Amino acid sequence: MGLLDLFRSRPKNTAKMAKERLLIIVAQERSAQSAPDYLPLLKRELLEVIRKYVNVDPDAVHVDVQREGDQEVLELSVTLPEGK
Repeated sequence: MGLLDLFRSRPKNTAKMAKERLLIIVAQERSAQSAPDYLPLLKRELLEVIRKYVNVDPDAVHVDVQREGDQEVLELSVTLPEGK
């Protein structure tokens, strides 16, 4: 590395990185807007019922609504703790 290398500009991919980050943010916003507003309450109530029988982490419950044609499908996923 010579002294002149310090003054040369290196090509930066900041525009590419910014575009990728923006695409991720837009995708997250779209998924949040399309989700029904009752999902957080539904998730909380389901977690309360599950906790009556098994102690699970709140992050272990995932509730999602997907559209298939003219129908909506409610998907519930619960990661249960390992049995002793």
